[in-house]
Amino acid sequence: MTSITPPSHDRTEHSSTSDGLRASVDAAFPRIVEHLSELVAIPGIAWDAFDAHELDRSAEAVATLIREAGLDDVRILRVDNDGTPGGPAVVARRPAAEGKPTVLLYAHHDVQPPGDPDLWDSEPFVATERNGRLYGRGAADDKAGIMAHIGAVGALTEVLGESFGVGVTLFIEGEEEAGSPTFRSFLETYRDDLAADVIVVADSSNWKVGVPALTTSLRGLVDGTIEVQVLDHAVHSGMFGGPVLDAPTLLARLIATLHDDAGDVAIDGLVGGDNATVEYDEQDYRSDASVLDGVQLAGTGSLASRLWHKPALSIIGMDIPSVALSSNTLLPRARAKFSLRLAPGQDPGIAMDAVRAHVERHAPFGATVTFTPGETGSPFLTDTSEPASRLALEALEEAWGVAAVEAGMGGSIPFIADLTELFPSAQILITGVEDPDSRAHSANESLHLDEFHKAVLAEAILLARINEGGLEAP
Repeated sequence: MTSITPPSHDRTEHSSTSDGLRASVDAAFPRIVEHLSELVAIPGIAWDAFDAHELDRSAEAVATLIREAGLDDVRILRVDNDGTPGGPAVVARRPAAEGKPTVLLYAHHDVQPPGDPDLWDSEPFVATERNGRLYGRGAADDKAGIMAHIGAVGALTEVLGESFGVGVTLFIEGEEEAGSPTFRSFLETYRDDLAADVIVVADSSNWKVGVPALTTSLRGLVDGTIEVQVLDHAVHSGMFGGPVLDAPTLLARLIATLHDDAGDVAIDGLVGGDNATVEYDEQDYRSDASVLDGVQLAGTGSLASRLWHKPALSIIGMDIPSVALSSNTLLPRARAKFSLRLAPGQDPGIAMDAVRAHVERHAPFGATVTFTPGETGSPFLTDTSEPASRLALEALEEAWGVAAVEAGMGGSIPFIADLTELFPSAQILITGVEDPDSRAHSANESLHLDEFHKAVLAEAILLARINEGGLEAP
């Protein structure tokens, strides 16, 4: 989009701006946390089983906060998905001054359901501070991302005044936790409004408390179901058991073929590598993932590579009778849902075909295997030589006081592929406010407030450097 000729700036000017931004964020931070707590109190969940009015209320609250931050062009928009309205997204725009670039700041205001309330130590929709962390559903994922954007823009407005010429667009999605079903059509409908030179997606995590990270790779995703059938109908296990094995047993045998003896995914045709540039300490991983003592870790290669650069397959659901409802019968069919994370460089279509071929080839005892493909999402890999990545790493280091880690993420953000396709010239940065103990999607989700403070400051510094012309190579 915009080509910028960088003005001449020295370290003294950089330092002066950073000091001003730090002071501004310091002063505003109690109010930022207060507003975050107000957002946490709204249970906006984009699932059909929950009250859609709360999702609308969440969007309205975000729009109000953005207007209070000084942006006048604020709209709540949605597009239809096969005749059904999608989740409400908030789009706010501050046009760029002549010759300045535009930055799109993404986050989402919808949240996961709270789950079992008995697992929470405090009410999930009442923001509660304990030991330097703010607990509540959405406190980290991703309402803190919203407030990081608002806080950073507010600091730039206060410190730079009329010299704040970089364009800013806030895109706060309202259905991310439901799989972003209208995301692609939303981008296509409002493409001109969302076009930007840099896109900051604030929906990831830092390396650990005290060490920031720029997420430079994401695994992709394919999922689907595998059904095994051996009988036309259920029969008495005493009268017919022995010569034929029941469907759950055969399904278990089929599932066992998906990994080798070391625990690596054993499906031909999947890509992977052992090329992570940082090391993830095993004890830290065991603690972060709550691995029980005595459980051996699966797979080969460095731990970071197993998390970021290799495929990982999980069985996330099964359709068989519960123990309470079981009877002495041979079950004719059983079904499982798989979730396969893909390494960067993997084509999702090829991966889906590889899973299909594997389960059909390994059908146990001649059982009928039915494979039903599900969702797909492409992996992502950042070009860290781009100016925006360099500026982001510098801003993170300045805010935290330690060098930032270029980290992968084992999870997936499928809509990143839509952003890269529809805005091919934009530089995409994936940042975050979480840490390994944030427990997003789980009970007792929380946000480390000191880390959150640094995240707001880092984004403000990043925007300031872009405003100074930093997107052009020196």
